[in-house]
Amino acid sequence: MNPAFALAAAFAVIASLAACASYHPAPLPQRASLAPTLASLDVDVPAVTSHDAARRIGIASPLSIDEIGLLAILNDPELKSERGEIDTARAGLVQATILPNPSASFSYGQLISGPGTASSVAASLAQDIVPIITRGARVGSAKAHLQQVDAELWREWQVAQKARQLALDIAYADRSIALTEHEASLIAAATVQVGKAVAAGNLTLTAVSPLLSVTAAAEQSLVTQRLERLKNWQALDALLGLVPSVRFAIVTPQFAPLPSALDPLITNLSDRRPDLAALRLGYDSAEEDVRAAILGQFPALSIGGNYGSDTTAVVSAGPSFTFSLPIFDRNQGNIAKAQATRRLLREQYQAQLDTAVATIHGLLAQISRLSGDLAQARSAAQAAETLAATTRQAYVEGNRSAEPDRLRDDRAGAGFAGRGYRAPDRRGPHFSFR
Repeated sequence: MNPAFALAAAFAVIASLAACASYHPAPLPQRASLAPTLASLDVDVPAVTSHDAARRIGIASPLSIDEIGLLAILNDPELKSERGEIDTARAGLVQATILPNPSASFSYGQLISGPGTASSVAASLAQDIVPIITRGARVGSAKAHLQQVDAELWREWQVAQKARQLALDIAYADRSIALTEHEASLIAAATVQVGKAVAAGNLTLTAVSPLLSVTAAAEQSLVTQRLERLKNWQALDALLGLVPSVRFAIVTPQFAPLPSALDPLITNLSDRRPDLAALRLGYDSAEEDVRAAILGQFPALSIGGNYGSDTTAVVSAGPSFTFSLPIFDRNQGNIAKAQATRRLLREQYQAQLDTAVATIHGLLAQISRLSGDLAQARSAAQAAETLAATTRQAYVEGNRSAEPDRLRDDRAGAGFAGRGYRAPDRRGPHFSFR
C-alpha cells in the first residue's frame, strides 16, 4: 500500500474529527424565575433601526398603557421561549445551504498466495448530484421560513395588545369601583337618615325596603368588580413575568381620534398587519417547497471516479455513474404534499384577511352605536343633574317637602286635613310640591 496515500487518509479522518462539535449538558431550572418587583424586569427597549436610539422605561413613575405593552414584550415568559424558534429556523437555513458529503470507498487486499505479484487496491469517490440541483429551492424555502418565524413574532404584538387591554380594564375598573363605593356610601347615609325618620315615626318601614335592595345590589356589584380587577391584575403580572401580587400605578388612558379616511388603511391592511405578513411569508416558503419537490423528480444520480490495482499490478481508473430508475417513485408523494400545504396556507391567509376586514367594519359599527348611546346617556345625565339641582334648591327655599305624600295623607286622616295636602296616592312613595 502506498504510505503517502495512507497518511493522507489518516490526516483527513483526524481533521474531520477535530471539526466536530462537543457536548455540554444544559440542566433544567429548578425554581420559578418570576420577578418580585418592577425593578427586576428588563426595561431597556432596543433601537429598531440604526437611526433610532435605545430607550429605557421609567418604572419609578406611573406607567402608560403603551409602556406596559413594551414591558410585556420584553419580559413575557412565553415570548422568551418562542424566540428559540428563530434559532431553530436559522439552523434549518444553515442545513439547507450545506451540500451532502461526497461518498468515498477504499479497499486493500493483501496478497497471501497465488500467482499474483502485488496486493490489490481499490478506491472510489462519488458525489450525489440531486441535492446540488435542488439546493437553490431548498435555500429559498429555508430563508422564507426564517422570515416567517421572524415575522411570527407578531405574537409580541398580540402580547402587547393584551397587556394594554388588561391595563385599560384595570384603570377603568379603579374608576368604576370608586364610583360604586361612593354610591354605596351615599345609599348608606340615606339609609341611616331614613332609619332615624322611621324611628321618630316620620316615615313608615316601606321607605327602608328600596334602600336595602339598592344597598345589596351595590355590594354585589362591588364584589364582582373587585374580583374581576384581581383577575386582570394577575393576568397582567403573568404577562410581565411578575409574581401575582405586584401592583403599580397606571396613567389614565388617553385615546387618539380615529383616522378620517379608513378605506385606504383597510385596502393595504395585509402590508401592515404582522399576522398577515407572517402568513404571506409562510406561503412563500410553501411555494419554494413545491418548486423543490418538482425538481426532486430528477432521478437520483451520483457521479464519481474509480481507481483500482489488482494482484497482477494492473492499474485501472475511470468515471462512475450511479442513478435510480424513476419507475415507481417519481417524488409524486412529496409534490402532492407540498401542493396541499401551499393550498392550505393560501386558504388560511384569505380567511385571516377576511376576518380582519370584517372585524374592522364590525368595530366601526359598534363605535358608531356606542357613540350615539353615549351622547344620549350624557344628555340624560345632564337632565338628571339639572332636575336634582332644581329640586334641591326648591327644598332649601321651602317650596318642596321631603315628606312622602302617603305619610302626609295618613296624618291628614288623623286630624291634619285642611292644611293643603292632596289626596293620597297609593301607587308608592313620592314627593310633591306644596
